[in-house]
Amino acid sequence: MPAPTANPRVTYRLRHEDQHLLVVEKRARLVTVPGVGHQEDTLLNGLMATHGGRLGKLGEKRDWGLVHRLDKDTSGLLVVALTPEAYDGLRALFETRDVRKFYWAVCRGTPNKPTGVIKRPIIEEVQRLDKYTSSKTSRIGASGKPAVTAYRVLQSSPSAALIEARPITGRLHQVRVHLDSIGATVLGDEAYGPKMARAASPRLALHSHRLAFVHPVTGGPLDLRSPFPRDLRPMLRRMLLELPSAEGEAGAGAAEGDEAADAAV
Repeated sequence: MPAPTANPRVTYRLRHEDQHLLVVEKRARLVTVPGVGHQEDTLLNGLMATHGGRLGKLGEKRDWGLVHRLDKDTSGLLVVALTPEAYDGLRALFETRDVRKFYWAVCRGTPNKPTGVIKRPIIEEVQRLDKYTSSKTSRIGASGKPAVTAYRVLQSSPSAALIEARPITGRLHQVRVHLDSIGATVLGDEAYGPKMARAASPRLALHSHRLAFVHPVTGGPLDLRSPFPRDLRPMLRRMLLELPSAEGEAGAGAAEGDEAADAAV
């Protein structure tokens, strides 16, 4: 398979760069990797324009450096490998769940408990749309794969709640499905929850704001943060919620849910 086309028109924010890896910020509505209908307008196409020489050497075998993905409508942080050592090391860290991922979600409802761990198996379903395309969604089901998400409520108002979620496992739409299952539908979600929640936000109100892990090559700690997205700030004010601080609120992670989540896996 040839390398993805480089497209300098696809831009992203660089949060960290060293000789082995990048941490970048993806905007909402940007597909992560090429596929049907999105051959040249994805994050990977933009990365090929800036780091194509190094990503090309990793090749299809190492996914052109992409170790994980974000949903199209989710914004936030992604780690990208630039060397074989970094890719293999990052894959190992993800498999052992040693990459800590944190999301901010603005939700329609407030969970009954301010902190907790959601342990509900997830079933992935595929719906064929036409001859060439299909749609994937998830649902809670006893026959699904194990899925664990820790969460804490950062703020709440009569209109909504700001929740920090830490997915321990990596199932399709996990944070969205798990939060919806406890009555906290993410605003702007087109796939899950009631219609009134979809109309309350200009897009999916979910942002990957923090990645923390040990550098797979140097062994040093990395803890990268991203501020609350500007395009969601007017909605946050309408919901009578305050702007969270990437350095403050995020500092303790999912707090009381963390240890319980780790023990639950």
